Amino acid sequence: MARYEQAVELWRSYKVESIAALDQYLGSFRILFAYHSGRIENAEITYRDTREIFENGKVNNYTGNPRALFEQQNQKQCYEFLKEKIVVKEPPSVNLVKEIHLILAAGTYDERRYIENKERPGEFKKHDYVTGIHEVGSAAGEVEVDLAELMEEVCAFEGKDVLKAAAYLHARFEYIHPFADGNGRVGRTLMNYFLMIHEHPPLIIYDEDKGLYYECLQKYDETEDLNSLYEFLRYETEKTWMKALELQEGVKKERRGLTDLIQDR
Repeated sequence: MARYEQAVELWRSYKVESIAALDQYLGSFRILFAYHSGRIENAEITYRDTREIFENGKVNNYTGNPRALFEQQNQKQCYEFLKEKIVVKEPPSVNLVKEIHLILAAGTYDERRYIENKERPGEFKKHDYVTGIHEVGSAAGEVEVDLAELMEEVCAFEGKDVLKAAAYLHARFEYIHPFADGNGRVGRTLMNYFLMIHEHPPLIIYDEDKGLYYECLQKYDETEDLNSLYEFLRYETEKTWMKALELQEGVKKERRGLTDLIQDR
């Protein structure tokens, strides 16, 4: 059995039916997801600060941009907000997307967006922002209709290839680009939400893989070809759950001993 299928089988073996079980199996995942998802758009985010926020609710002696802390605290709050909804498998909706954005973007809008453009977290963009070399993005007046159609489409999904549906959801969401800021963080959170309510393991898009991630999204924008993103997400699923699979199999990574390290001198 391929590593990807093993990861799916492992997640389903957990039989997550309570918030306590979700917390148990996503203990380290939620910190790593928050860190890597945040790093994709904000290079100032660090793993240490993210872990401190999730475990202790604060960061000591911080001298960086406050936005980085807001974003990671928001990631923690968003996970807490979504836990019960994941367990009961609440279908995604336009209102849920707006609630996710309200939490993830709280305190992060700059002066231009907040004061000049009068845009707010939890509200759709009021101006026609575009993104990527192909300048994708629904017109501001069309966002709600386009997003409602996407939610209806994915909620009607009854197929077996959950990851392919999740890839489509993510690619279309980023193509619509419904908010003035924070679309990437919302889109990755929404994708994992969809995966989990369909009994599929969530995944991390690693910061070191973001170049390939952007290329896959760009290919969808250019040709509506979903295969590149789909294969990329399969790879990231395997990468996300590799250590858990190795623990299950009793694989122990060999470490170099003192003699080996001394000989390196």
